[in-house]
Amino acid sequence: MSVFTKVSHRQLKAFLAQYPLAQLIGFQGIGEGVENTNYFVDTADGRWVLTLFERLNYDDLPYFLGLMDHLARRRIPCPMPVAMSNGKTLSELNGKPAAIINRLCGGSVLFPNVAQCRAAGELLAQMHAAGRSFPMQLDNSRGATWRSETATLLIPQVDQDTAALLDDELNAQRTLDLTELPQGVIHADLFRDNVLFVGDRIGGAIDFYYACNDALLYDLAVTVNDWCFEIDGTPNAARAHAMIEAYRALRELTPAESRAWPLVLRAAALRFWLSRLYDWHFPREGDLVHVKDPAQYRRVLEYYRDNGPLPLA
Repeated sequence: MSVFTKVSHRQLKAFLAQYPLAQLIGFQGIGEGVENTNYFVDTADGRWVLTLFERLNYDDLPYFLGLMDHLARRRIPCPMPVAMSNGKTLSELNGKPAAIINRLCGGSVLFPNVAQCRAAGELLAQMHAAGRSFPMQLDNSRGATWRSETATLLIPQVDQDTAALLDDELNAQRTLDLTELPQGVIHADLFRDNVLFVGDRIGGAIDFYYACNDALLYDLAVTVNDWCFEIDGTPNAARAHAMIEAYRALRELTPAESRAWPLVLRAAALRFWLSRLYDWHFPREGDLVHVKDPAQYRRVLEYYRDNGPLPLA
């Protein structure tokens, strides 16, 4: 959630006229995140988030908005897109596709405790269950093909040791086929900054713009890698155990998933190392742009390569 496209008060007021919302009070750009332009918007009848989609495929946007609506109607705590007076949820602002969603209560936590990790594990399993009835399909835009192509693009830009690590890891993961594992709708980016808490209670999950259909286990690996590692690249065993146990209490893993777990954890770590490396070497222009440190996910990947996976039990 960064600000790449500026919006004026006059432009936003005209945009909001399409919606059954009250008078605009104020708005503010959101600096976190790396993909879309986001603003907090306050009106006389509520608090909202305006998103301008910067790089996402326009044809994919109904999937993301439809999924949020689907999950919210099944009592998953996530934003619900606001429909315009014509019933549509997708509009345009400053030449970019745009949407309004309701703003949820709570705040993200930088250093989650065990109870919060347990709650996040439960939420992920509940989302996977609720997503089974979502009828739309969308491939993972950051899947194996993207990982290979992005690594190839980055290898000439990085130092020799980094290039060798990327090449070796890609070779190691060629034996991993996520399509052989149980599939479903996944969030694919359920990081700490995408889950809001009120105390230890979840207020909501946000930022569904990487959601897709892929291996459910991959979604668990993405979440564990963010929530259960310290900044120095070492895992927190108590947090990992709480998250995995809570998830498995609602969805038990198959034997194939248990066997694939080591490489799936590494694939999830590689995906975010690559995306951060890309943003580091090919930065985008914009106000309040937030570029995350790629070294964090290199440390996570190297931990798995040196020590093996976090236990599933």
